[in-house]
Amino acid sequence: MAFTPSKETYTGKVNSVTIGIDESTVTFGGEHVLPFHTFEGVVPHRPVIAYEIQDVPPDDWPENVQKPFETVSHDPVTWAKFCQDVLKAKIIALRLKGTHPDSKNRLPEDAAKTVKEVLSAINVPVIILGSNHTEKDASVLVAAAEAAKNKNCIIGKAQEANYKTIAAAAMANNHKLIAMSELDVNLCKQLNILITQLGFDREKLIIDPMCSALGYGLEYTYSVMERIRFAALMQNDLSMQAPMVGDIGLYVWKVKETQASETDIPQWGSIEERGITWEAVTAIALLFAGAELLIMRHPRAVDAVEKVIDEFVEG
Repeated sequence: MAFTPSKETYTGKVNSVTIGIDESTVTFGGEHVLPFHTFEGVVPHRPVIAYEIQDVPPDDWPENVQKPFETVSHDPVTWAKFCQDVLKAKIIALRLKGTHPDSKNRLPEDAAKTVKEVLSAINVPVIILGSNHTEKDASVLVAAAEAAKNKNCIIGKAQEANYKTIAAAAMANNHKLIAMSELDVNLCKQLNILITQLGFDREKLIIDPMCSALGYGLEYTYSVMERIRFAALMQNDLSMQAPMVGDIGLYVWKVKETQASETDIPQWGSIEERGITWEAVTAIALLFAGAELLIMRHPRAVDAVEKVIDEFVEG
């Protein structure tokens, strides 16, 4: 006798978000069901992965994730072209790390110049990320949004302390927006509502519930993302129906398991394989929690996650 899976009925859906211009666009989100539940309903778009690059050399990245980019990471334009042409990146995530006061403290004007140069050099859509310094990002991301005007990028991240300025800049320059709250469903909903009350279109919003790495609170992140997705689909909560992003690389490649040497902890095995696996497993977990967009670093981790997506989408 054939197995017939039980089916849930969902009253809501996740918004579709399209980024990029002309023929070079990417769309994610849009599903009416829980992640990969194609047997229950419509999943029009597969999750997508963005390759992370920086405006300054990634000196704070572990050696094993610097290695694939060692000949290109001295320059963000060269790095972006490498990801597009060699790694076949669908999206580039440009993190303006050099603007952080504890880094190079680059000026907003410098960041805007970098954004323009990267956008001119590649065809794929771009995510423009600040340095996660709320005060500095308020000026940097305004300049970046203006530099990328009408390029339909994703700007982020808007947080409680700076959302008014960043949301206004994204809205004025025709971009999508990442809203980040700190692992709390109620704070996430509140921030989304505040942003839409400014006049920002809720269908141009992307939720970052804040990420964590395997072994460092991943199960709590999973729970928060799961509750956001339940609210969107089962409660038809319009304020929670934005697609979600997992900023994987930022959190994974700073934990002990991706950095501790084989000499110090030989029983953990190859540090290179360990780091790649740590990033891939974290990413896959967040896909099943509901993330439609991932930001990742190591090409082999990206390849592993793409194979998992292929398997579940085809299935």
